[in-house]
Amino acid sequence: MTHLIKRHLCEGVLTLTLERPDKLNALTHGMYEHLTDLLRAAQNDDDTQVVIITGGERCFTAGNDLKDFLQVPPSALDAPAFRFMGAVLDLDKPLIAAVAGAAVGIGTTLLLHCDQVLVTRDAKLRMPFVNLGLCPEFGASLLLPQLVGHARAARLLLWGDGLSGEQAVAWGLANEAFDEGAQCLAAARQLAERITRLPQASVRLSKQLLKAPQRAALEEAIAREGALFIERLRSDEARSALDSLMAPR
Repeated sequence: MTHLIKRHLCEGVLTLTLERPDKLNALTHGMYEHLTDLLRAAQNDDDTQVVIITGGERCFTAGNDLKDFLQVPPSALDAPAFRFMGAVLDLDKPLIAAVAGAAVGIGTTLLLHCDQVLVTRDAKLRMPFVNLGLCPEFGASLLLPQLVGHARAARLLLWGDGLSGEQAVAWGLANEAFDEGAQCLAAARQLAERITRLPQASVRLSKQLLKAPQRAALEEAIAREGALFIERLRSDEARSALDSLMAPR
């Protein structure tokens, strides 16, 4: 799966680019495992000072690859997707997301854990968990209401409504919106380069302090959501919704 994720390190900035354009960068078990390894390595690499995650100029990610996901559905909290979540939580170096096009499911919930989120104006963020007979994941049930308020979080998580990049900025889910994917990526690199010029021990300590107050509550929420997500995957509602999506057209 290494060919599906491009790793580029330059002057302290590690850029991880999802490269599966024919599948809209949908994430497989193998991709989750590789991303986890890359983030764990970045955490322990003194040459890496900040991480950018992106899907390139056209699409961030369509979420889970359903065919791969359903062939070996997660049955415990040590499944590849959950290990990836743990690696994101443990990363105490700044994490920047550069989002163009679709950001579906974990493509949006991941953004809740990033220190800066840059988007294109026409980006499409959506968490269609309920539509698939599932439930929120990656701490979204805790973090999203804190960020946008209960009513807006309900529209996103209960109704499965989507957001454009411009709306994401207005609602506080993203920092800045750009006209094109290339501009978004360039801005992410500029932002990353700025932080490499700062005292790095101070940067890492400051991020740890920012995250510390609700770390325990977040870990508990992710575990609770994960257990229910696994349970929901076995439900008739989820099976019906997912089979419908997978059916030939």
